[in-house]
Amino acid sequence: AANEKIRINDEKGRKKMTFAQALDPSARTLWGTTRSNAANLVQGAAEGFKKTLELVGVGYRAQMQGKDLKLALGFSHDVIYKAPDGIEIKCAKPTEIEISGANKQVVGQVAAEIRNYRRPEPYKGKGVRYQGEYVRRKEGKKK
Repeated sequence: AANEKIRINDEKGRKKMTFAQALDPSARTLWGTTRSNAANLVQGAAEGFKKTLELVGVGYRAQMQGKDLKLALGFSHDVIYKAPDGIEIKCAKPTEIEISGANKQVVGQVAAEIRNYRRPEPYKGKGVRYQGEYVRRKEGKKK
């Protein structure tokens, strides 16, 4: 397991987590984290995790180039993103990227890395954003 204070036992074909030192405060702090990590492993194996990104802006496009993602984000060059193992990237529309995989942390990390190429800016709202993300808009400068 992730910690020596947490043991995973195999009882009658079923995995069971036990905490070796239940009253130790440092072990108690890991109860919820360990439960969440185990639940995410089960959900990832059964259903998988998915994040969707939207590209907002004139000329912002995404397309697949083999297994790599090719992004046109207003730079002088296209950005090529290589997907890590276990992650599947799809582009249903040129302005929508769907990232899916079994590991919740890696799916979120890939989505964050792609978003960081061109984060949404507050004046025009252009950039790469999560689906449903609210971008707080600012007023432009006055004369």
